[in-house]
Amino acid sequence: MPPVKHLYIGGYGPGIISPGGELTRLTSSSFLAAHPKLPVLYAVGELAQGWLSAFGIEAGALVPLDERPSMGDSPCHVAVDPEGALLAVANYGDGVVSLHHLDSRGAFEGRPIVLSHEGSGPHPERQQGPHAHQTVFHDGLLYVSDLGTDQIRRYTPDGEALEPIRLSPGTGPRHIVLSGSRLYVVGELDGIVTLIDGEKSAGTLASRAEGVNQPSHLHLEGEFLYVANRGPNTITVLRADDLSLVAEVPSGGEWPRHFAIDGDRLYVANQHSGVVTEFALKDGVPEPTGQVLEVESPSCVLPA
Repeated sequence: MPPVKHLYIGGYGPGIISPGGELTRLTSSSFLAAHPKLPVLYAVGELAQGWLSAFGIEAGALVPLDERPSMGDSPCHVAVDPEGALLAVANYGDGVVSLHHLDSRGAFEGRPIVLSHEGSGPHPERQQGPHAHQTVFHDGLLYVSDLGTDQIRRYTPDGEALEPIRLSPGTGPRHIVLSGSRLYVVGELDGIVTLIDGEKSAGTLASRAEGVNQPSHLHLEGEFLYVANRGPNTITVLRADDLSLVAEVPSGGEWPRHFAIDGDRLYVANQHSGVVTEFALKDGVPEPTGQVLEVESPSCVLPA
C-alpha cells in the first residue's frame, strides 16, 4: 500500500515498520529521527529505563548500528542537530534531557551530557515535576518543551543552561516549532497554539470542536501551521502569520499522536485506532486519499 513505501513507522506495537513492510523489533519505539547527512535512523525505547537505538539504512531496511541508555525515564522524542554531530533525547518521565555526540558513522561517541531539571505547574496530576516532551535544535541552541514546568528550556550545545522561556501556568507545552524569530508552541493541557515573536505573542484554540482536546504534534509548512488534536481527532490548519483558521478536518482515526508531511502528502499516526491515514494537500488543506495502513498503536511517522 502506498503509505508504507514512503515511511518508517514507530509506535507501541512490535517494532519499527520500514518502507517495503519489513519489521525491526524494538520495544516501545515511540519516536524516530533521521540523521541529516548519513543513512542512519534513531529510535527511542519509551521505557522506565529508557533506551536509544541507532540503525544503519541499507536498501530501506534497518541494520543495528549502536545502542545505549537514554539516561532517563520514558524517552518520547529524539532529534539530531543540522550538522549531524549531536543528538538530543527528551525523557518525559523525569524531565531529563540527554545529549549524545555522534561519530563519522552516526554511532554514539563519548559520554552523554545529562541535563536534569526542577519545577512544577498547577495541574495536580500532570505537572508535579518536569516532563521534557520535545527537543529542537535551532540557530545553534537546543530548545526543550517541558510540559511539567510550563517552560521552553534552552541550552547551548555543550549543555549550558540559558534563561528559559516561561509560559502561562497550566499551558503544558508539548511540541514547538521555531522559524526565524518566531516560536510556535502547542499546549497539551490548555489546548492553545501560541505564537511568540520577541515581546509580542498571540494565541488561538488548537481545535474548534467541543469537548476535551489534548493536542499533540505541531508542524510548519510554508505559510501553514498544522496541529493534531487528540479527543476531537482532527488536524487543524492555521495561517502561520496570524494563526487564523484555514480548516479543521478529521484525522481518519482515533488519537492522532503524530503526523508528517512528505511533498503534497500528509500522513497521520492514529494511535488508538491502529491506522496511518494518507491525505493529499490541496491549497494547504488535507483531503483523504482513501489510503489507510493498519499498524498496531502507531505513534510516529517519518518520511523515508
